[in-house]
Formats: sequence, C-alpha cells, structure tokens
Amino acid sequence: MLGRIWRIIVKEFIQLRRDKYARFRLIVPPIIQMLIYGYAATFEVRRVPIAVLDLDHSQESRDLLARFTFTGRFSVAKILRDDRDIPRTIGRSSIPMALKIEPGFSESLRKGQTAHLQVILDGTNSNTALVAVGYVNQIAATFTQEYARGRVERLMPALAAMAPQVELEQRPWYNPDLNSQWFFVPGVIGSITLVLVVNLTAFAIVREREIGTLEQVMVTPIRPVELILGKTVPFFLVGLADVALVAAVGTLWFRVPFRGNLLVLLLGTVLFLLNTLSIGLLISTLCSTQQQAFASAFFFLNPAFILSGFSFPITSMPAAMQWVTYADPLRYFLIVLRGTFLKGVGLDVLWPQMAALACLTIILLTIGVLRFRKSVD
Repeated sequence: MLGRIWRIIVKEFIQLRRDKYARFRLIVPPIIQMLIYGYAATFEVRRVPIAVLDLDHSQESRDLLARFTFTGRFSVAKILRDDRDIPRTIGRSSIPMALKIEPGFSESLRKGQTAHLQVILDGTNSNTALVAVGYVNQIAATFTQEYARGRVERLMPALAAMAPQVELEQRPWYNPDLNSQWFFVPGVIGSITLVLVVNLTAFAIVREREIGTLEQVMVTPIRPVELILGKTVPFFLVGLADVALVAAVGTLWFRVPFRGNLLVLLLGTVLFLLNTLSIGLLISTLCSTQQQAFASAFFFLNPAFILSGFSFPITSMPAAMQWVTYADPLRYFLIVLRGTFLKGVGLDVLWPQMAALACLTIILLTIGVLRFRKSVD
C-alpha cells in the first residue's frame, strides 16, 4: 500500500516538475498578490482632496484649514468663491468633500461663542465618508481645545495656571502605530492559501478525469483510498511551502512582527490545509470539466472570503450571516494567524479555533473522501 501511494506522490511531483507554468503559478502569483494586497488593502484614508470655501478670511480660519493639510489626511484641491460652486464641485468632480467657514467665524471664537464649520460630503463611498468625518471631528476638537486654552491663558493667566487638565494618552496594544498592514498581511496569507490550494486540488483531479488518465489509473490495482492519499499529499506539501513563502514575504517586506510560537502556527496551518484539500476534493467530485471546477470554486471562495472577517467585521453582519461564518474555515485561520503574528498567544487562547478547524476537517474530509470514492467507482 505504501509503495503504491509513494509512486503516485512521485508521479505528481514529476508532473509538476515538467509543467513550467504550474511552477510559475505556485511561486510568482502568490508573491505578487501579497505585495499588491499588502499595499492596497487598507482602511486608512490619506490625502483626500477637499474644496475650501473660506468666507471669513481670518487668522483663525487659516489656522484651522492648515491643520487639515498638516495631518496628511486631506489636501486642498480647489478654492471656492461662493456657495454655488459647492454642488458643482462635489457632484461633478473627484473631490468628495468641501469645507465651508461662515463669515464671523473668528469673531465668534474671540467672544467665546460657538463657531460653525460646515462639512459637505459625498456619501457615495460610505466607508471613506465615515472615516473622513471622523478625522474632521478630531481636527476640529483639537483646534477648539487649543484655542480655548490659549484664550484663557491670554485673558486670565493665573486661572489658566491653576485650571486642571485631563490628557488622554493612547497606548494601543499589539499594534502601537495602528498600522493597517499589520492587520491585513496575516489575512492575505490565509486568503491566498485558500484560493491556491482549493484550485490546485480541484483542477488537478478534474483535469485528469477530463483527459481520461484518472480512469486509466483506476484499472490498476490502486485502491481509491491510495489514490486519494497519493493525490492530496503533494498538494498538502505544496500548500505548506506556499504558506511559508508568502508568510516570509509578508514578514520581511512589510516588517510585520511574529511574536508567537512557530509550532502553534504550524498546527493551525496543517489543520487549515486539510480543510482546503477536502474542499478541493469535494469540488472535484462534483465537476467533470475544468470550467465547472472554476465556477464551483468561485462560488465557494468568494463567500468564504467575505464571511471570514478579513475586511468586514463579523460582528457587524446580520445574526443569520454570523451563524454561517462558523462553517468558514478561513474565519478560524485568520484568528490563528493574527493571534500568533501580532499577539503572540498560544494554544491556551487559540484552542477553540484549533478545535473548530479539526471538527471541520473531519466533516469535510469524510464527505470529500466518500464522494470521491463514489465518483471513481
């Protein structure tokens, strides 16, 4: 039995060595995808072009506007002359936001009254709009506090010296600089692995069935279980190597720290690869052509990516969708990746994710093997 399995494994690696395009597909695209996603996937909003309508033309209004450009979050792209320019600019150009400072802005501040800043925002891209509004609130609040403190120091220096102050010191754990790449890069590792291994397993077996070599193998003394092991072991090793490659690129290129235990990460990776191999095996039993395998893989991979929590928080989803995410192996693997990379946690924290991956592995592998045995019989 072991001899026949070994010969199938050797056959798969020989076939991979002869297929130059397959070797290219297993090395170059994952690296390129890691670099693209590492730079492109981000929640941060920077250099948002804004239009400015300053009807006050005072030192205070110029100071406030300077704070918007100084942070690097916004850049002044257009200076408006009157209110009629606002709808033409927001609705017909690439400028999504306009700031309007009313006349008397500085006079209201000097009198200790409320000075109004109007923000007109294009809500087409709701995520960018919400983030931009958050930055505007922070900048306006900081300006108000500093102006009020400076006013009190000028008018009543003795009282200002005695007035108590509360300062908020931010100390984020695990990601002190709030770098979004540290959050996304581990997620990209799991997403690339899922797509690569599922497609590799499903397409390889379907391709052999399509060209007729699978039937030729089955007339030999090789049993279905031996064929399954001989087919999946090479894909498992290839997937493990690709995880190591992509993780190395993400860690070294983007300088994402790894604070955990390699053995814990290896255990989670092994369980996740067994899940993806089972899914690819199941897809191969449902399809007879590579076109069908491609459509079936896309039908699974797209929802798995969306429901994994890679970019959309699971807690923000409807309750029914949150229950569906428990059947997504990528959900658990992302927690393992981010927990080991950023937090340095071990099995005492990640054991629920490991147990869930193990249970999904048993269920999916059993269904995949039974379906495969039925299809080849």
